[in-house]
Amino acid sequence: QVQLVESGGGLVQPGGSLRLSCEASGSSFSINAMGWYRQGPGKERELVASLTSGGRSSYADSVKGRFTISRDNAKNTVDLQMNSLKPEDTAVYYCNAVLVFVSYGPAYNYWGQGTQVTVSS
Repeated sequence: QVQLVESGGGLVQPGGSLRLSCEASGSSFSINAMGWYRQGPGKERELVASLTSGGRSSYADSVKGRFTISRDNAKNTVDLQMNSLKPEDTAVYYCNAVLVFVSYGPAYNYWGQGTQVTVSS
């Protein structure tokens, strides 16, 4: 059984910073990619940033230059450093992992439980 455990959300003032962390644990697996999505009030879930096992990163245009995603492959963790936060960054942030359990087998999507980030003065 795979678990994604997130930490690091909270309340921050505009212009402030937060760091989100996510650890994948459980059955033996290989990680194809890990990333972060968010869902704001009344909005659909959207990709914030992702990082493949090969080191290729992707960012939503709205966070480029402000957010940085990083991984520790040995620990199966992914972090999201969020700087210059804006009120529109307020959302529930979800960790995502694309995992493979058998070499050359299918990949499966897993999600964390979500962590609230609120940017407000």
